[in-house]
Amino acid sequence: MLENRAMFILFVKDQQKSKSFYESTLDLKPILDVPGMTEFSIGSNILLGLMPEDGIVRILDNKVENVDSSKAIARCELYLSVDNPDEYYDRAIKAGGQGISKGTARNWGDYTAYCSDFDGNIIAFAKKL
Repeated sequence: MLENRAMFILFVKDQQKSKSFYESTLDLKPILDVPGMTEFSIGSNILLGLMPEDGIVRILDNKVENVDSSKAIARCELYLSVDNPDEYYDRAIKAGGQGISKGTARNWGDYTAYCSDFDGNIIAFAKKL
């Protein structure tokens, strides 16, 4: 049986730069910030972790390849339900994120804005219509 807690970990090139980006974008302080891991509480029992991309390689005894960090590629989509998607989108852009699609009504019933972080991870800020 699953425990009532989830943690999503993004592998990042620069932990401190990514920490500053997510801190500004989410308007949250980390609950943990040590070499190798930064964690944000983004909901009831939901954590967002930032780990340097070589960290998982070390943890798993080099049984996985390190990604090519020379270019940002989409590795995941972090879809966040928020009260004001445009405000979060604007903060992400001001923090150095790349705008992808400004907020608009989507055919699945959400108003959603899309951007990416420094590592190419897609971030969606959404609100039910």
